Amino acid sequence: MSKKISISQVRLGMHLLKLEGAWIHHPFWKTRFVIDSPDDLRRLQGSGVAECWIDPALGLDVAPRPDATPTASLAMAEAGPTGPVAPAPPAACSLSAELKEAAAICRRGREAVEAMFGEARLGRAVDAESFLPLVQEISDSVARHGGALISLARLKTKDAYTYMHSVAVCALMVSLARQLGMDEAECRLAGAAGLMHDVGKALMPLEVLNKPGRLTEAEFAIIRSHPVRGHALLVQGKGATAETLDVVLHHHERFDGKGYPFGLSEDRLSRFARMGAVCDVYDAITSNRPYKAGWDPAESMTQMASWKGHFDPGILAAFVQSLGIYPVGSLVRLQSGRMAVVVEQNPGQLTAPQVKVFFSTQSQLHIAPELLDLSHSSCTDRIVARGGADRDKYKHIDELWVDPETLRRSRS
Repeated sequence: MSKKISISQVRLGMHLLKLEGAWIHHPFWKTRFVIDSPDDLRRLQGSGVAECWIDPALGLDVAPRPDATPTASLAMAEAGPTGPVAPAPPAACSLSAELKEAAAICRRGREAVEAMFGEARLGRAVDAESFLPLVQEISDSVARHGGALISLARLKTKDAYTYMHSVAVCALMVSLARQLGMDEAECRLAGAAGLMHDVGKALMPLEVLNKPGRLTEAEFAIIRSHPVRGHALLVQGKGATAETLDVVLHHHERFDGKGYPFGLSEDRLSRFARMGAVCDVYDAITSNRPYKAGWDPAESMTQMASWKGHFDPGILAAFVQSLGIYPVGSLVRLQSGRMAVVVEQNPGQLTAPQVKVFFSTQSQLHIAPELLDLSHSSCTDRIVARGGADRDKYKHIDELWVDPETLRRSRS
C-alpha cells in the first residue's frame, strides 16, 4: 500500500511513486523508481518539495527512528544548521567525452519526437509531461558541456530534420537560459518549450513539410498555420505549461512586428518567445534541410546579427555568448594562411577558441591536422576571417571535431 511521507523521511532504498506539488519544482522528471543513488537523494532533499508517496512493498519503509539504521536519510546526516544540501549540477566534462553521451541522447530524442508526431497525426492528444525526462537528459548534457549536444544535433540528416530540430532547439533554449542567468526551474521551462515549439508541424501535409523545392504561396500559408495548430494541440492534451504554449504560438513573431501569426512586436512578446525565435532560426539555417544545405555556424551568427528588427538584440547577444562567436564546427581562416575548424570554446575569450588546422591556402594542400589553442600565450596565430563561404570546398571537415562512429550513432 502506498504511503505519503515527509521528504525528510526519505532514505536510500525507498521506491518513489509520486512527488507532491508542481512538476517544475521537482529535482528530476521521473517517478516510480527506487532511490539508490546518493546524488538523487541529495537532489530530492535539497529541492524544497515537502512530501512524496512511496510504495513499501517495492522498497524500504520509513525507518523507526532516523538514527536507527545506517541507511537513514543521507541528506539529513549531511544537513547542517542551514538546512539540506543543495543538489549539485552535473560535473563538467570534455567535448570528446560528452559527445558520446550526446549521441545517445540525440538518438533517443529523435525517436521520442518522431513518436509524438506520429501520435498527433493519428489525432491523439499530446502529453507534454511525458517528455520531461528527455528534457532533463538534454539539460544535464548542456550542463556538462555546453557545445557537445548542440553541435552534434546540427549535423542532422535531411530526413531527420523535422524531429531533430526539436531536440536541437530544446538544447539551445537551455543553453541560452543559463547564459541569461535563469534558475534551474526556468531552464527546465525553456527546454520543454524548445522541445515542443514545432509540434504543430505534425499536422502539416508531409508533401508540403518535406518539399525539396521552394514553397508556393498557398503551401507557405499552410506552413504558417503550424504555430496556431500546435498551440491548439497542446491545449487539448495535458502537461503543457504557459511558457510552452507561449513559445509554440509565438516563436515566429519578430521583434519589429513583421512575424506571424499575429504580427506582435517587442513589448507584446515574452522573454521566452524572444528566446524561441532566436534558437529556432539558428538551428534552421545551420542544418541541412530537404531543400538546402546548412550554413556555417559562425557565418550564421553574422547573418542573424545583420537582420535588423528580427530579434531582440539583448537576447541575440546572450545567444552569441552562449555558443561563441565561432561555434564548434565553424570554419575559419587563420593569419598564417591555414584553414581550421573550431573544436572547443575558451570561456571569456570568444575570439580565441581552440581550433584544428587542416589545410594550407598557400600550398593549396591538406596538411596534417594540428590542434591550436588560440588563447594560449605561446600561440602567435589568430582568426582573421570566417570561412563559411568556402565550406563546400572541404569535405568531411566535421570529422575533425566529431569522430565518424559517434556521428553515426547519433543518427542510427
